[in-house]
Amino acid sequence: MAKKNYCINKYAVVDENVEIGEGTKIWHFTHVQSGAMIGKNCILGQNVNIGKDVRIGNNVKIQNNVSVYTGVEVEDDVFLGPSCVLTNVTNPRSQVVRRNLYEKTLIRRGATIGANATIVCGVELGRYCFIGAGAVVTKSVPDYALMIGNPARRKGWMSRHGHPLNKPDEKGIFICPESGLRYRLHNENELRCLDIDEDNPLPDELAGGKSKYGVFRKESKNL
Repeated sequence: MAKKNYCINKYAVVDENVEIGEGTKIWHFTHVQSGAMIGKNCILGQNVNIGKDVRIGNNVKIQNNVSVYTGVEVEDDVFLGPSCVLTNVTNPRSQVVRRNLYEKTLIRRGATIGANATIVCGVELGRYCFIGAGAVVTKSVPDYALMIGNPARRKGWMSRHGHPLNKPDEKGIFICPESGLRYRLHNENELRCLDIDEDNPLPDELAGGKSKYGVFRKESKNL
């Protein structure tokens, strides 16, 4: 028998016909349903549910008490915060069976969903967007957008390293205070990184955090 190259806690339940990538860890009281595909180096925390036929990319972090229902697709490098809510039917009724009518929700590469946020189904969350804790998202979100409130509205832009991009320079370029990566708006709803393509991974020297968020926040206030 081939040696497993991933870790499943003895109190987790993994159905048959499931694919799990190398280096992935699945913690206690988590259920992965039949047909699900989970990529490499993922972490599924306590009390997580992965629905039937759901696709999870590589390096995805799913915190405690999150259900990823059928109809939701999660790309690489996504962070799903504790107790965030994903849905798959806009108008659910217990008496009306809509199992063949699940609406697709696409969470694109690098997106973050904060703790207790709710994502109403049928939307696309752009690459590296940041959904604040407790926000309620009812519409699709552009890349790098910072979304807060109920209903969620765009407050600004977040860098790939998770820092607000507050003030562009005289050339219209935003600079991430942690990484030094440069960003520019191409129109009101399209921010792009000038140094690394959005679909490319971070180089090793930029993939590790060096200071807590509060340090950069304090420095930005002193500018």
